Amino acid sequence: MEGIGQFLPFILMFVVVYFFMIAPQMKRAKKEKKFNAELKKGDKVITKSGLHGKILELNDKDQTCIIETMSGKVKFERSAISMELSAKASAQA
Repeated sequence: MEGIGQFLPFILMFVVVYFFMIAPQMKRAKKEKKFNAELKKGDKVITKSGLHGKILELNDKDQTCIIETMSGKVKFERSAISMELSAKASAQA
């Protein structure tokens, strides 16, 4: 019984770290993956670097997309599209 009492603070610390850091990060990663899977042609998006544009093509083979901007077409990785910024942009439109 005394052995468990010594490890109780470490166990409680792990539980707190799990619920406040690990679980929310896993939930966010799952939402990001779902967002990338639901992208379609014509979606208005914003990349993580701040580039605004509209999706022209999606390539599932190498996980890239072609985005049309005001200055031309640019090829980006699908993971470079920001979920939060794109959601705000589509909500305003």
